[in-house]
Amino acid sequence: MSGLNTASQRASLGLVLFAVALVLAPWIVGHAGGNTWVRTLDFALLYIMLALGLNIVVGYAGLLDMGFIAFYAVGAYLAALLSSPHLLQQFPALMALLPAGMHTSIWLILPLAALLAAGFGVLLGAPTLRLRGDYLAIVTLGFGEIIRILLRNLDRPVNITNGPKGIAQVDPVNLLGINLGRTQDLFGLRLPSVYLYYYLFAALVVLILFACIRLERSRIGRAWVAIREDEEAAQAMGVNTLRLKLLAFAIGAGFGGVSGALFASFQGFVSPESFTLNESIAVLAMVVLGGMGHIPGVILGCVLLAALPEALRASMGPLQQALFGQVLVDPEIIRQLFYGLALILAMLYRPAGLWPKGVAR
Repeated sequence: MSGLNTASQRASLGLVLFAVALVLAPWIVGHAGGNTWVRTLDFALLYIMLALGLNIVVGYAGLLDMGFIAFYAVGAYLAALLSSPHLLQQFPALMALLPAGMHTSIWLILPLAALLAAGFGVLLGAPTLRLRGDYLAIVTLGFGEIIRILLRNLDRPVNITNGPKGIAQVDPVNLLGINLGRTQDLFGLRLPSVYLYYYLFAALVVLILFACIRLERSRIGRAWVAIREDEEAAQAMGVNTLRLKLLAFAIGAGFGGVSGALFASFQGFVSPESFTLNESIAVLAMVVLGGMGHIPGVILGCVLLAALPEALRASMGPLQQALFGQVLVDPEIIRQLFYGLALILAMLYRPAGLWPKGVAR
């Protein structure tokens, strides 16, 4: 009993420390590095939502998905189409119906984005459920590229996505009459837009974390782990592997769609170039580096891989100036070199991830 009490106390302490860190992080980071670094924190939270969705597919169910960014794109473009003047400009009849403009609430967009992305997840999963390993990775990679190319070319004959130019003037989030796209004075504090978005994203991350933890501890979560460890054995024990793998694709894609919708509202602009293969690889690297199937590890991987590139980008130029008096090598090249080297070292010395899930003995 004492061991259980100690474990419970540690878990409670960990939750309290996590909550305190979540509340204070933008103030500490903003004081040290300004709003640019708070914006980096905002993107880290978006990546956490995205990576938690991918963790369901890769970490729990053991399905290697290389095109997960497609669901992010689906959510982002849905938000852009429903909360920007683009569709009204293309369809005069719609403009006549909505003379005040199309300003769909984000609270309607988020469930729609989750449902639409989940539908695309089922669309991807249904024909590929019998594939495994490299074959599944190739098919999902192709799906991600198909979505990106489709978004790039849906500007003719009817202009739906505005092609490579993207969609601009996406409405910012409006929460209880507060426009998160502008600096606001609340409770005697002057909060820039990046701080307001941070707390919105943090609240949604907590909700998604709660859903993931409940899923992990449920019969469905245990069935996913059984499929990951040995699909034939799970099937022999009566687990409906096809249905559960399809469910993993759908739920993971839904989280990706929510993250994409928030990204569109945060940026105010979306284009196909935001959803390239490199983004899919980056999100997969966050899950693998942190520790597949382990939620704290996934969060750690997201924070590190969101912050590391920006830290390298900001430091490589001044460092060369201090050492050599001039910039000899493009900081972007050095950033990519160190970024890749860090990933290689992590995989060599921590192949299970920086914070893997403990094995019950």
